[in-house]
Amino acid sequence: MRILMAGAGATGGYFGARLAQAGQDVTFLVRERRYQQLQASGLVLQTPQGTETLKPQLAQANTLTGQYDLIIVTVKSFALDQVMEDIAPAVGPETLIMPILNGLRHIATLQQRFGEDRVIGGLCKINATLGDNGEVIQMTPLHQLYYGALDGNNDARLQRVDAALRDCQVDTRFSDNIMDELWEKWLLLSTLGAVCCLARGNTQQILTSRGGEALLQGVFSEILSVITAEGYQTRPAATARILELLSDPATPMTSSMYRDLTQGFDIEADQVIGDLLLRAKRHSLATPLLNAVDVNLQVYLQQR
Repeated sequence: MRILMAGAGATGGYFGARLAQAGQDVTFLVRERRYQQLQASGLVLQTPQGTETLKPQLAQANTLTGQYDLIIVTVKSFALDQVMEDIAPAVGPETLIMPILNGLRHIATLQQRFGEDRVIGGLCKINATLGDNGEVIQMTPLHQLYYGALDGNNDARLQRVDAALRDCQVDTRFSDNIMDELWEKWLLLSTLGAVCCLARGNTQQILTSRGGEALLQGVFSEILSVITAEGYQTRPAATARILELLSDPATPMTSSMYRDLTQGFDIEADQVIGDLLLRAKRHSLATPLLNAVDVNLQVYLQQR
């Protein structure tokens, strides 16, 4: 299977490297700066087990040739419009596109551009970031990759994707209910991002602060009400596990949005929080805490 990994940041770099190491034909589509960095130093993985370096196959938008069987999109959501332009020449009649982005807005955007039958569901769970020299730093052993047809019909095309991904040295989950997995990932990451960005700290600091637990539970409840109104078929055991994970004061957690914010980078405010508010408005739901978070993030973006 010919695979194009659109992006070689922490997510794309890690999972693309594991696919390449498993013998898959993987090309990384990257920008000029990342291209030069990877050409010079290789793709470096720093994991709890040690450091690994591989020489990746690289392409830029102006050098991309041929069509691919699977395109995995791993960029930040605010870069999606440009990436769609970049990958368009690589999309053929049988190409499947698997986005691993935060939120859900990107699914409709990709379907409108490339067709509903080309886009499949995907998400990952990994604690990783890029180091100062562009190395991919995996902070914990967690490395899960979920994928499946958005309508639950995992036909022969999806079976082929599973055959390529399942032996790539990561914990793969071929899901027949990927939409619920996506809703639950959004519930987790948006709650985490909201409370960390609003309070400017990790969950341990928040939960040990006066009113911190109530803040986290209140944000969680607002988000759960929104996604349920939007079609999420609540799985009580799953949502209880998410709240329990977030509410553990012994485990300090932060979101990628919070880490980007503290470094002065652009953030996925509209895609993670703003889209929830639009959906809440559609159902006349009161979300005062999410509104406070959204204002906070908008002010940050104005001040960058």
